[in-house]
Amino acid sequence: MLNKFHYTCIDCGKTIESSKVVYLCDTCQKQNSETQPPYGVLKTEYNYSEIRARLSLVCGDTDKGDNIFNKLENTGFIDILPIKSAQSLPNLKVGNTPLYKISSINNTDFEFDLFLKDDSQNPTFSFKDRASAIVSAYAKENNIDTIVAASTGNAGSSLAGICASQKQRAIIFVPANAPKAKLTQIMMYGAQIVPIAGTYDNAFDLSIEATKKYRWYNRNTAFNPLTIEGKKTVSFELFSQLNQTLPDKIFVPVGDGVIISGVYKGFEDLLNLGIINKIPVIVAVQSTGSNNIINNLHNKHFVSTPSKTIADSISVDIPRNFRMAKKYLLDFAGETISVNDVQIIAASKTLSSNTGIFAEPAAATAFAGFLNYYKNNKLKKDSKNVVLLTGSGLKDLNAVQKIIDIPASIKPDISSVEKFLSEKI
Repeated sequence: MLNKFHYTCIDCGKTIESSKVVYLCDTCQKQNSETQPPYGVLKTEYNYSEIRARLSLVCGDTDKGDNIFNKLENTGFIDILPIKSAQSLPNLKVGNTPLYKISSINNTDFEFDLFLKDDSQNPTFSFKDRASAIVSAYAKENNIDTIVAASTGNAGSSLAGICASQKQRAIIFVPANAPKAKLTQIMMYGAQIVPIAGTYDNAFDLSIEATKKYRWYNRNTAFNPLTIEGKKTVSFELFSQLNQTLPDKIFVPVGDGVIISGVYKGFEDLLNLGIINKIPVIVAVQSTGSNNIINNLHNKHFVSTPSKTIADSISVDIPRNFRMAKKYLLDFAGETISVNDVQIIAASKTLSSNTGIFAEPAAATAFAGFLNYYKNNKLKKDSKNVVLLTGSGLKDLNAVQKIIDIPASIKPDISSVEKFLSEKI
């Protein structure tokens, strides 16, 4: 693995070799405080010119990026992943999730293309499996048997499930008020949960303290740089599923800033390899109850506002990957939008009833952002648009109870059925 990749600090630009476990830049992390997003987050980078030259020779064509992409895809993109072999990945089917084309909403046809990338089809029903798979594979290749993470539920259940499949030990720090369905999922996979009487940020900080004390391997997003390497694979899939073309816009739910950074990183890798010549417009969608990235995007000094939103998976006071997400959004002309909880739940219902996809609030946030653009005529005719759906609605059933009305029971006879249907239909 030595020299296959290296790390670059997004703040000072320092290059760090990858021969051992590294989390943050040892220089920049000295600036860190509990009230600010961390400095010293690392980006994983490869020798892109060497990879392109080698694959060009294999393909027999030094000019065509499509041949290079085909070669990368045929080998599971192993050349641009921070692991030695695809055999180290879990035997569960992670990634290669469906991309559905949707032509209308509420019987109104679109004048553009809409695609829904349904990552609730991953083994533990969320996008987080992409990161967990890479972290677990790296741990397996380096003889690490215990992995720790902080989570509001999805990352924890993901790590727990992936570790179960890989015979690894998972320890998950969670806010005690995390949705019961997610805590149940974590425990069913056999992981050890550590409930914290506090916020996700408290759980995050404690998991890092425990990592240092017990020398565990930490999966935390924006702390472990390999998590973004897992999440970037969605961009490779989108490019492939769209017949090696780019969408015009991608709507992404944003909390910590790691998923959106992963989406950017995947396209940036393709850009660095000369396979594409631009990066699509990525729309960062946050809840108005937790929009600390959007609110601080153009601020000189980061100011945190306490979060309160039904979308618990993207409810973050201090976005751990703020600095990388900010850089990507500004460098590549990304767009932002905030939607409130009412819009999020309404979007979840619209999505479910029109497409058959039941998304949790965090995932529905991205769809709410799309609906806002659609209703305000901000999508160009004949454009290609993608909404990234990151988790299943079954993970948080309590969130939608206010908008459903389960009917009272009726007598078991046909006359009661007729009366019931006459009133309801």
